[in-house]
Amino acid sequence: MRKITFLSIFILLSATLLAEDCVFVKDGKEFPLHGKVQIVEVFPDLKIQIVDAHADLEVKLVEAFPDDCGEVQLVQEFPDVKIQIVEAFPDLEVKIVNAFPGLTASAKTATNTTPPLQ
Repeated sequence: MRKITFLSIFILLSATLLAEDCVFVKDGKEFPLHGKVQIVEVFPDLKIQIVDAHADLEVKLVEAFPDDCGEVQLVQEFPDVKIQIVEAFPDLEVKIVNAFPGLTASAKTATNTTPPLQ
């Protein structure tokens, strides 16, 4: 019983998508899935993989006002989130789109099926 509870807590604390708030929780910290983003090579907040299908998040690159879920403005200074683009073992899989950014239906379904803690 303790192993199941510990495992559930570990999974929830390690990485969780919160669809209603459009945030990603990693190691107890919340990172918005919109806003100003800086691409870095080391010490990222999140590791992402760019994919063509089955993404967790669809991202639209904007020049200003990245306020809605999935809207991202690339910056060099003062980011809301620092990301590293990886080929394997990402925190999030992302698809770049021209319209209708946000969490995909499969990501929303996955966040709602998290087992309750006991």
